[in-house]
Amino acid sequence: MASANTSWSEENFSCSICLDVFSSPVTTPCGHNFCRTCITKFWDEQVKYKCPVCNELFNTRPDLRVNILFSEMVDRFGTSLRVKEQPCVEPADVPCDVCTGTQLKAVKSCLVCLISYCQTHLEPHHRVAGLKKHRLVEPMDRLDDRMCKKHDRLLELFCQTEQVCVCQFCTETDHKSHPVVPLKEEYEVKTAQLGKIEAEVKQLIQERQKNIQEIKDTVKRSKADADREIADGVQVLTALMRRIEKCQDDLNQMVKEKLKSTEKQAEDLIKELEQEIEDLTNRSLEVKQLSHTEDHLHFLQAFRSLKDPPPPRDWTTVEVRPPSYVGTLRRSLDQLEETLNMEMKKLRDAELKRVQQYEVDVTLDPDTASPRLNLSEDGKQVHDGGVRKRLPDKPKRFTLYPCVLTRQSFSSGRFYFEVQVKDKTLWGLGVVRESINRSAWTEWTPETGYWTLYYYQDGLVFRDDPPVRLPLRAELQKVGVFVDYDEGLVSFYDVEARVHLYSATGCTFSEPLYPLLCPCCHDCNNSAPLIISSVNQTD
Repeated sequence: MASANTSWSEENFSCSICLDVFSSPVTTPCGHNFCRTCITKFWDEQVKYKCPVCNELFNTRPDLRVNILFSEMVDRFGTSLRVKEQPCVEPADVPCDVCTGTQLKAVKSCLVCLISYCQTHLEPHHRVAGLKKHRLVEPMDRLDDRMCKKHDRLLELFCQTEQVCVCQFCTETDHKSHPVVPLKEEYEVKTAQLGKIEAEVKQLIQERQKNIQEIKDTVKRSKADADREIADGVQVLTALMRRIEKCQDDLNQMVKEKLKSTEKQAEDLIKELEQEIEDLTNRSLEVKQLSHTEDHLHFLQAFRSLKDPPPPRDWTTVEVRPPSYVGTLRRSLDQLEETLNMEMKKLRDAELKRVQQYEVDVTLDPDTASPRLNLSEDGKQVHDGGVRKRLPDKPKRFTLYPCVLTRQSFSSGRFYFEVQVKDKTLWGLGVVRESINRSAWTEWTPETGYWTLYYYQDGLVFRDDPPVRLPLRAELQKVGVFVDYDEGLVSFYDVEARVHLYSATGCTFSEPLYPLLCPCCHDCNNSAPLIISSVNQTD
C-alpha cells in the first residue's frame, strides 16, 4: 500500500477565488472547495451557476455542504502556519507559558490568568466571551509576584500610608484605615515624580560634568602658570648667569691688564738698569786699562773723559709698585647687583600684575564699623571722626577698636584688593576670620584670626607673636593685599614701588575671611581716610 503524502503546501489549502487559506471551506456538487463567503459572493453576481474551477453548470443554485475532514485539515494547517510565522523566544523575551516543546515568544500576559500567551494560545481570549473580559498587558515575566502572598489575590491597589501594593482583601484587613488608590493612579503620580527625579539627576550630572571641566581647566591653568613661571625663571637666571660670566670676564681682563702694565714697567726698568750696568762695566774696564798705562800724555787726556761722565740716574726713588686690586671684585659685584635688581624689579612687577588679576570689588559694611568711624556713601572710604556716635547695638560691630569690615567675605579661591594709605601716620589693614571677638581686647595674631599689617611713624609690622618688623619704606602710599585661601597665603605689596612687603605662608583657613580696615585715631596728623582703590595695572 502506497503511503499517503503528508507534505502539503499552502496552495493545497488556498481558495481559488481569494487565493488565501480557506476560511469556513464548503464543497460544490462537482467536488471543488471554496471559502463560503467567496463562492456565495461569486454566485450572487452570476446569472448561471457554474463552478469557478471546472465550469460545470448547475440548473439551480447548489446547496453548499461542509466537508468535515477537509475542514479539520484546513484548521490544522492554519494553526501550523500561524505557529511557523511566530518567532521563537529569545533570551531577553518573555516565553509563552502554554507552549510545549519549542517555546514561542509571548505577545500578551493576562493579569487574571497570570499566564503569558503566544499569538496562537492567545486566540481564545479574543474569541471566548468570558476571556475577553480579562486584562491583557504587554508580556511580562514573574507574574506570581503580582499576587498577594497572604490572600492569593491580584495586587491591584496601592497603600499610600505604607507605600506598598495590596490586594482588595488587604484593604479590608491590615490596611483598612489606610488611603488606597488604583495602581494606575499611583503609577501616574510616581511617573510624574520620576520625571522630576530624572531632571534632578540630569542636573546633578551636569553639575558634576561642570565640576570635571572646572578641574580640567584648573589643571590647564596650573600647567600654563607653571610653564610661565619656569620660563620667567629661566629667563632671569639665564640673564644672571650671562651677567656673572661677563663680570668674571671683566674681572679677569681688568686684573690681567693691571698685571700686564706692572710687568711692562718692570721690564722697561730692568732694561734700563741692565744698560747702566753695561755702561758702568765698560767704564770700569777703561779705568782698569788706564791705570796700567805709563804714557803721561795719554793718561791725562783719557783721565779727563773718565772724570766727567754723564750723571747717573738716582734709582733710590725708582720702584715697581704691585697693582692694587682693592674694590675690583666689589665693582664687578656692584654691576651684578645692578643687573639683579633690574631683573628683580621685572619679577616684582610681573608678580604684582599676576595677583592684581584677582581683584575683587569690596565695600565697607556700616553694621561692623566702630562708632568712632565715618564711612563714605559709596562704602569705599573710612576715617576716624573723633566722636563716638550712638549706633544700634549689633553683634557684628567693633566696639573697642576703630575698625570696619567689608560686606563681602571669601571662603575659597584667590582675591586681591588695594587700599590707599597716603598721608596717614597710623593704620592697619589685612584680613580676619568671621568669628573674631569684636567687643573685647585681643592680641592681633594669626592664632586669634588676624592677618594684618600695622604702620606707625617708626615702623612697619606684621602682627604676629612675636611681631615681624619690616623695613620702613618711605612714602608708602598704597598697599595691595592678596589672599590664596586654598594655599593658606596672605601677601602684602607696596603698589607704587611694585615691591613685595611680606607674606604669611602655611596659614590655615577654616571659615570665611573678611578684609579689615583700621584707620586708627585722627590724632597725630592722622585724619586722612583709608580708601579702597581700583586696581590700575598700568602704573
